[in-house]
Amino acid sequence: MQFIIAIISYFIGSIPFSFLIPKYIGQVDIRKVGSGNTGTTNVVRTLGLKVGVLAFIGDFLKGVLPTLIGLMTLGTKGAIIGGGLAVLGHCYPVWLKFKGGKGIATSAGVLVVLTPNVFFILLALQFAIIFATRYMSLASIISGALFPVLCMLLSKPSEVVLFAALLGAFVIYRHQANLKRLIKGEEKKLTIGSKKRV
Repeated sequence: MQFIIAIISYFIGSIPFSFLIPKYIGQVDIRKVGSGNTGTTNVVRTLGLKVGVLAFIGDFLKGVLPTLIGLMTLGTKGAIIGGGLAVLGHCYPVWLKFKGGKGIATSAGVLVVLTPNVFFILLALQFAIIFATRYMSLASIISGALFPVLCMLLSKPSEVVLFAALLGAFVIYRHQANLKRLIKGEEKKLTIGSKKRV
């Protein structure tokens, strides 16, 4: 059963909404514009907030569904398997030659099922950092670092804390190029594009 959940979760996670939605709504290959990343931030920068929100919802739900399936079938362990494989599917989608996004929206979908109280804390923190600095990457990196800390402070089960540490480290790893640019002062701030500009 664990293997079946893992396979299903990977393929759900690998559905590239942040590629498909810009392709069919904006007639844009998101891999060839902006940062080239198939994630919500690049969609927002390129096609604007409305299309970006649609992409976010798709990527978010593909974190929610596998985690929920895992939770309902195998409990917390199943949720961790489902959520973890969904994030891997998003970041390394077979349909796009294993070149996907950075996993933030999908991770958010995992958190809202697995640790809803931590999710809302990190969500508020994300908005605060983005509002203050306009650096989406900085908000994501800090959230990744704080995820396991909050799980420990809120006395989550040990397996959840371990998963939080691994997922947080993975999020930071996926943002390593952004981290280097932040340190050098070369990271681009979040801007909202529009279809007319493409």
